[in-house]
Amino acid sequence: MPDPISWSFALPFLLAAILFGYLIGSIPFGLILTRLAGLGDVRDIGSGNIGATNVLRTGNKSLAAATLAADMLKGTFSYMIVESNFGLDMALLSGLGAFLGHCFPIWLKFNGGKGMAVYFGVLAPVFLKVAFMAACVWLGVAAISRYSSLASLMVAITTPLFLYLFGFAQAAEIFLVLSLILIIKHHSNIRRLLNRQENRIGDNNKK
Repeated sequence: MPDPISWSFALPFLLAAILFGYLIGSIPFGLILTRLAGLGDVRDIGSGNIGATNVLRTGNKSLAAATLAADMLKGTFSYMIVESNFGLDMALLSGLGAFLGHCFPIWLKFNGGKGMAVYFGVLAPVFLKVAFMAACVWLGVAAISRYSSLASLMVAITTPLFLYLFGFAQAAEIFLVLSLILIIKHHSNIRRLLNRQENRIGDNNKK
């Protein structure tokens, strides 16, 4: 029989992993980069989101790409630092923390991005096959529907299932939590999709 977990001993380490990830994830790169580029506050345009999709609405594709890369690296960096020192379980919690930090940054009154880039950033370092499949889902849905939000929602639905089918049950549980949060963060997009008012990729109208 394995020794039972001593929660009084383990809990501070688990919370520390989440907090470490949260602090990294809460860095608002979209806001920082647009201000450094002299484009003002990205929260004043489009959806008011700090993520790469809304940064793209400034018209600066390079800045949007930089935001996407930086947001993905928040998830990857927090995961890999913790995994190299404390193992997979703690790393997954750190990735969860990074995702929460991006979506609910304390510096911006908990009003952050929707989390898709960080989601991939946490997924890719270890679960590369699943990340590739998730990317194919996003690209396929986006190409057919031209709805970025619908593509993200389909990734959120399918990724935990992919992880479970590949035998990563614990990771599937963590990503199920991330997926639920991602879906909740897309509530306004879901409403517009149902009302057929959601912007398609390439539309000029900004929401």
